[in-house]
Amino acid sequence: MAAFDLLGRRWAMGIIWNLSSGPATFRGLQAACETISPSILNRRLKDLREARLVERTLDGYQLTESGSALFRHLHPLGDWAIGWARLVADEEE
Repeated sequence: MAAFDLLGRRWAMGIIWNLSSGPATFRGLQAACETISPSILNRRLKDLREARLVERTLDGYQLTESGSALFRHLHPLGDWAIGWARLVADEEE
């Protein structure tokens, strides 16, 4: 349940998703997440670092080995979400 609590926090999964393609600076993450405020990004990075899913490096932030393993489990959920969003959009038309 602790993992679901962490991942359910605003922008937690978005940060993990964006870091899945490689390291990013704070500003790079902020740009990738578009509407995230600096204070939320800072707090979420702290949460994810404490959970050992993200680490700070000379290149900015990157997923740890555990964070990468988590992303491999989340990726199929992303595929499902894209199909689900299309289904919902088709039904609304």
